[in-house]
Amino acid sequence: MTGPGRRNGNEPPIGRRMAELRTRRGMSQQVFADRIRRSKSWVDKVERGVRTLDRLSVIETVAAALNVAPDVLLAGKAPREPVTDTGGDVERLRAALARYDLPAGGKPAPSLAQLDAQAGYAWTAYRNGHHPQVLRLLPDLLCDSRAQQGDTADLLVRVYRLAAQVLVKLGEADLAWLAADRAMTAASGDPWRTGLAAISLAQALRALRRGRLAMTAAVDAVHQLDLAPSHVARPGGPGLTGTLLIEAALAAAVSGDSNAASELTERAAHLADGEHRDHDGIAFGPAPVDLARALIAMSFGDHQLAVAVHRRASSGDAWHELPAEHRAAHLIDIAHAYLDLGDARAAGQALVAADRIAPTETRIRPAARTALTAVLRAGSTAADVTRLAAIIGLTRHDGPSCCGPRAPMI
Repeated sequence: MTGPGRRNGNEPPIGRRMAELRTRRGMSQQVFADRIRRSKSWVDKVERGVRTLDRLSVIETVAAALNVAPDVLLAGKAPREPVTDTGGDVERLRAALARYDLPAGGKPAPSLAQLDAQAGYAWTAYRNGHHPQVLRLLPDLLCDSRAQQGDTADLLVRVYRLAAQVLVKLGEADLAWLAADRAMTAASGDPWRTGLAAISLAQALRALRRGRLAMTAAVDAVHQLDLAPSHVARPGGPGLTGTLLIEAALAAAVSGDSNAASELTERAAHLADGEHRDHDGIAFGPAPVDLARALIAMSFGDHQLAVAVHRRASSGDAWHELPAEHRAAHLIDIAHAYLDLGDARAAGQALVAADRIAPTETRIRPAARTALTAVLRAGSTAADVTRLAAIIGLTRHDGPSCCGPRAPMI
């Protein structure tokens, strides 16, 4: 019988492969444990087969630290297909968004509590950068949430806005706008739900280069929150308001309005006296405000300022407290700033750093592929950059050398 740590009789257990790869890279168990934020004892037990390594999120973390694709760790050989193909999952999500009928009977419908727990799990996967996993969860989650009886407004807003945000990353801006619009409809005029939905709507509109509309959506949501009675307010209110102001500032930058971008950023900075989070991944504080300042500087062509602000913001402890998705997405955007400065080496290292934090964030986003292609075309590359390109399946002759106008994500 095949045990949990062995795929078949001819392949070594996953723990042994982990040990072999770690040794090849010259890492001690302690160094490797520090990189994946585990104990040396945990590493030792996995390598000896005492503990199994069967959670996808942990496998992805281990693979990233070893600079290999998860399939290499799982199967002991390089995958034949690129790890960046999400086309089928996107089509399933597209079909789910296009459905207006209720699912036919035949299987027990999940309860509202079960669906809420599934949505929370999907958001956790998103924050950790496990976007293919989110794409696989969303179609059924969307259909089941629409069919659920009772007060489902909070649930529908959570699910629709998650769909919108992951679709923006995949370059599916029109489909993201549809999902975000559904979230706004589900919000039913409630200021808090509308504010959450407006974050995703603003991101989708920025991706469509509709900066003015994105800014208006975010600012109007802030206005509704400001006017809401005190009993409507929920914990983390400053975080929601601050995140909306950041989205509005980024949208103003997309539309070329430097005065509005500066004013909105300062308003956000005024609220950023600490970290405020809700369970759906809003992270707000001084670090996110500074990251937004860097992206705004990029929008106005001041790439040196963007890099300087990025380095300052990413050097403190607050940077490491941000979700993996947020950090990796920002590094991908900053890679474009380095390219515009003619520093392909730094751009490559930013992409490698993003891949270590959240591999699928780097490997499925068109913006990351474009930046990596530009790095390859610039000349000789470091070994870790070449390795990343090989994993994704890129060469110096693939794709355009620049991405054209972009809407940076945070």
